[in-house]
Amino acid sequence: MNMGKEIQLKPKVNVSSYIHFLLNYRSKFKEQQPNACVGFKEFSRRCSEQWRAISKHEKAKYEALAKLDKARYQEEMMNYGGRRKKRRKRDPRAPRRPPSSFLLFCHDHYAQLKRENPNWSVVQVAKASGKMWSATTDIDKQPYEQRAALLRAKYHEDLGVYRTQFSARKKGLQGSAKNQRRGFEQTESDTADESN
Repeated sequence: MNMGKEIQLKPKVNVSSYIHFLLNYRSKFKEQQPNACVGFKEFSRRCSEQWRAISKHEKAKYEALAKLDKARYQEEMMNYGGRRKKRRKRDPRAPRRPPSSFLLFCHDHYAQLKRENPNWSVVQVAKASGKMWSATTDIDKQPYEQRAALLRAKYHEDLGVYRTQFSARKKGLQGSAKNQRRGFEQTESDTADESN
């Protein structure tokens, strides 16, 4: 007899239209050739060839199955009462990680690239910065690497200070909680003595 909470399993993730096709193709393949032993690579190749060869009408059936499966999954997730991992909140007093040499380079060149290409998105500017960084010589990268190293050293210094302060605060909180408990226990014993 289980007296604890009932364990609710996480819903099975929905699959794409191609996966529905693959599962169907696999079962048909096993029926037609029950003793055939085909490797995963060969089977995947055959399956992808079949997927490309089927008509749009037949693909629509698998796409409909995928939509139904997605709706099922979303509904089950809404009713799923399982735990979701909560992201640990960042302490605002903690030092921020320093940027890498590449990010420092991007920061320096962002305004210029945006000025030259005003209709570019952030992603396009980032790709162009990446190409520029790849084309930059090691000698030209050196100032960015030195700045990054200085920022990294300062970060580690600040992190050490933060950790010592954090542990001191933690010990102080634990000590005050113990003192509060002792004070509570003291008042309880005082009232017990007075009643006797």
